Amino acid sequence: MSLIGDGLEKAVQKAFTRPAPKSAGAQMRYLVKQLKGTKAVAQLLRVSQRTVERYVKDQIKKPRPDLAARLEREVKKRWQPQIRAKAKAQAASTGGIVIDARARMGYTAPIGSTDQDRIRHLTVALPPVYAARLFEAQEAGAGDARLQEIAAEALKEVYFQDGGRRAGSLEEVRFTDIEHLEFDL
Repeated sequence: MSLIGDGLEKAVQKAFTRPAPKSAGAQMRYLVKQLKGTKAVAQLLRVSQRTVERYVKDQIKKPRPDLAARLEREVKKRWQPQIRAKAKAQAASTGGIVIDARARMGYTAPIGSTDQDRIRHLTVALPPVYAARLFEAQEAGAGDARLQEIAAEALKEVYFQDGGRRAGSLEEVRFTDIEHLEFDL
């Protein structure tokens, strides 16, 4: 996945009301229940159906590191879908989203004046409109570049233009070389 997409996922996961299953057997049983069968889980995780059955019966307890990562990712992707949807809806309608980023940022203005790109560390509350756009783009399968464009537009309006109170003639805001990125609902 992408840096911004992963950050959005982590923000939504903070809204979970119960922890996701931790042991490999519990994770496998959850996936079998969700996907209604061991064959579908085996195809999803790229292992044999027999291997899935062994995890379900707790005959195997410790998966390989690559399988453990895939297993955890797939469980978290499906864990508490109603809570996930509610958190996204609240952020998109009333709450907005907070972005904490350390990245190279700069802008271009019409007369040719530019603010050289430089590393900035910003923590900015984005309005619900941009939270909605980020989540919609993520669900539509947008890549990191598109999510980065939306985040740059949001930073342009909220941080550089201060909601239209200054720098009204900015043309473009560059948001590149992301060192740290975290979202919070």
